[in-house]
Amino acid sequence: MRACYLQFLLLLGVLLSCNATKLGFSFDLRDSKVRCVEEERQALLQFKQHLVDHYHWLSSWSSDEDCCKWEGIKCSNKTGHVVMLDLQSDYWHYREPATTYLEGEISSSLLGLQYLTYLDLSYNSFSGKPFPNFLGSLTRLQYLNLSSTNIAGAIPQQFGNLSRLISLDLSWNYDLTEAHNLDWLIHLSSLTYLDMSSVNLSRVVNWPNKVMMLHSLTHLSLRDCSLSTLTTPQLLSINASTSSQLLFLDLSINYDLMENFQISNNRFTGPLPESIGNLSNLKTLAVYNSSLTGVIHEAHFSNLIKLKELYLGLNSLILRFGDDWVPPFQLDFISLSSCRLGSAFPKWLQSQKNYYWLDISDAGIFDIIPAWFWDFSFRLSYLYMSNNQLHGNLSDFSSARFNEFAFIDLSTNHFDGSIPHFLSNVSSLDLSNNRFSGPISFLCEHITPTLLESLNLSNNTLSGELPDCWTYIRDLIVLNLANNNFYGKIPDSMGSLVSVQFLHLSNNGLVGKIPTSLKKCSELITIDLGANNLSGTIPPWIGDSLPNLVILNLRSNQLYGTFPLSLCHLSYIQILDISLNKIEGTIPECISNLTAMSRTMDTMSSAIYAYNGSRSYEDYAFLVWKGRVFVFKNTLGLVKMIDLSNNKLHGEIPEGITNLTELIALNLSRNNLSGLITPKIGLLRNVESLDLSRNQFYGEIPMSISNLSFLNQLDLSANDLSGKIPTGTQIQSLDASAFLGNPKLCGSPLPNKCIDDLHPSFINTRGDKNHNVKENDNDGFITKGFYVAATLGFIGGFWGVCFLSVLNIRYIMKHLTSNARMMLHVAAALCISLCKVKL
Repeated sequence: MRACYLQFLLLLGVLLSCNATKLGFSFDLRDSKVRCVEEERQALLQFKQHLVDHYHWLSSWSSDEDCCKWEGIKCSNKTGHVVMLDLQSDYWHYREPATTYLEGEISSSLLGLQYLTYLDLSYNSFSGKPFPNFLGSLTRLQYLNLSSTNIAGAIPQQFGNLSRLISLDLSWNYDLTEAHNLDWLIHLSSLTYLDMSSVNLSRVVNWPNKVMMLHSLTHLSLRDCSLSTLTTPQLLSINASTSSQLLFLDLSINYDLMENFQISNNRFTGPLPESIGNLSNLKTLAVYNSSLTGVIHEAHFSNLIKLKELYLGLNSLILRFGDDWVPPFQLDFISLSSCRLGSAFPKWLQSQKNYYWLDISDAGIFDIIPAWFWDFSFRLSYLYMSNNQLHGNLSDFSSARFNEFAFIDLSTNHFDGSIPHFLSNVSSLDLSNNRFSGPISFLCEHITPTLLESLNLSNNTLSGELPDCWTYIRDLIVLNLANNNFYGKIPDSMGSLVSVQFLHLSNNGLVGKIPTSLKKCSELITIDLGANNLSGTIPPWIGDSLPNLVILNLRSNQLYGTFPLSLCHLSYIQILDISLNKIEGTIPECISNLTAMSRTMDTMSSAIYAYNGSRSYEDYAFLVWKGRVFVFKNTLGLVKMIDLSNNKLHGEIPEGITNLTELIALNLSRNNLSGLITPKIGLLRNVESLDLSRNQFYGEIPMSISNLSFLNQLDLSANDLSGKIPTGTQIQSLDASAFLGNPKLCGSPLPNKCIDDLHPSFINTRGDKNHNVKENDNDGFITKGFYVAATLGFIGGFWGVCFLSVLNIRYIMKHLTSNARMMLHVAAALCISLCKVKL
């Protein structure tokens, strides 16, 4: 979300800097009776035909109207020629719903507007459509904005014809192919504003030299362009003599006029040269997330008296300033996350009185927060100091003056003591992963509704009963109180949280039933009540009243009763964990209706989150994975699992469960399930972990299980399975413990061999044809069955003869009839014959 904020600032800069006067546009747009040129009116109508106008934005574009009066059109009052086409969508405001938005194709009919000087089609969607190369023929263009239009292809060389361009914005078109050269750029000698953020420039040779020739340039943004020293070795060179080469990218571009230097989200390596401190007009320095290394000294900022925004975060930079250093600037925006600031709290911040954003998270600080820090400007809206080793209590926290809708993140530190009071205008508070203790009764001190939307107090040692005043915090979207020592019942007033999407109360000592009032929280995406002492049945209203539920975790409680059929209505559920309870009955066949577990997920949905102001809350879950507890966060949206283990379920596995083809984990262990393992188990083609152990399954393991190519954790132990373990690369690579407790099982990886493995010449239980036996040797009577029967008969006869011989072989033989002797001779002959034949 920080990147989105930077983009917002960039766009705001465009609006402020690209007005007609500053850019030198010479429009004369006073009211006039001059009508538009007919050919241009027709060109515009043809352009409209290629657009999809969902909101009737262009309803004024009709054939019987003067096109100079149409929406987004400006004409010269002298000639009637169309000089401005401004169709920027309001999607850039992030407004919902949009009121101005176009789709379709940028038609070449625009070539009929040869007097056009201003063209803005930004924030509409021409998804997958080729780059409009013909725009290079509109040689009078001074302003061109195609930002965020989803156009595809390469930037054409014809753009070199646009020699009058003053402002060019091609940013955030992720389908633009990589550019191989920027030769066209050197012809744009009037350019003052250039934004090519997200355009892949990794293969462009000597791109800084091209930019260096734009002597009028005052604004340059090349964020997320895959730039690195791999293709521009002279840039950011480690040795000081060559690091000054960076001048041609920023410092040499109108040395005295440079106000914005932005190369964030690239792959630059090496240090930031000290010569950047010579840019006395610089207002924004943004090298965020660019793999930079080295030490930042006071000299880097020696002359930056106008600097307002400093983005150095997500680099491996070391900031080394003297204790008495006072910066020459007053910053509004400070982003230093992941930079090394030293173990002491940065004292130079005491001189900064105007900032509204401070991010010093993951900065290696091992200190208490000094008292002077809380005396900051009332403008402060965003305070991020997570992932340090800050300690002590926050007694002065309540005296701080935060702006309205403030965001505070002090998580993952060593703060202790009780949680101090906080102001009612705080929108997001994250104090998780600390050592806070005591109750959270401070939440009830506001008798009027607060602005709080996100509260994360998880992973502390907080205790006491949960407060019963949630009616006054009804705007909460995130409530995370997991991993504390709370006890008592879940208060009914939590049902007032009608906007809550993520509710985490796991790993506490909560008792009683799940309150019915929670059915009013219809926006819930995650409900995690695991590892408590909750009792009662699983409420049927969960399946009927929480249609957006993705994660339901009721693991390790004292819940009883049957599996509610209404849970089958949860079409978005991806994680269903009701293990370690006392659930009885059968697994319903309707479990196949959990359709989210059969749909392929878009990889963009790898996280589950809620947008909250400038940042998003990214959800997480503690899941038992392959016998161990893991925390899933960044990939949580890709996890699809069912865990019904450690209950009292009986009956067979419903065949419909094999319809959930995107399942990656299925655990039905430690129940009373019985019957055959469904032959369709192989349809769970994505399953990685399958645990059916400690049940009463019998029969053979289905052959289809060998088709599970992703399977790396299997447990079928402690059942009554029999026969040979199916062969397959995955199966035989598993540990033998996966099959123990099934005395009738044989074959690898178990040590006990099957009969056909011991005597392959005599028995082939799988029915394979022996390639050494010719089919025409079988005369239709003496079949394999006959040979087997004869062999068994011979063996019985042989041991019978041996037994008789013990008694008195001569006596017996003497009294045998001639027919008996003949049969004995036949048996002997057959035995000799069989010994020569390899079945």
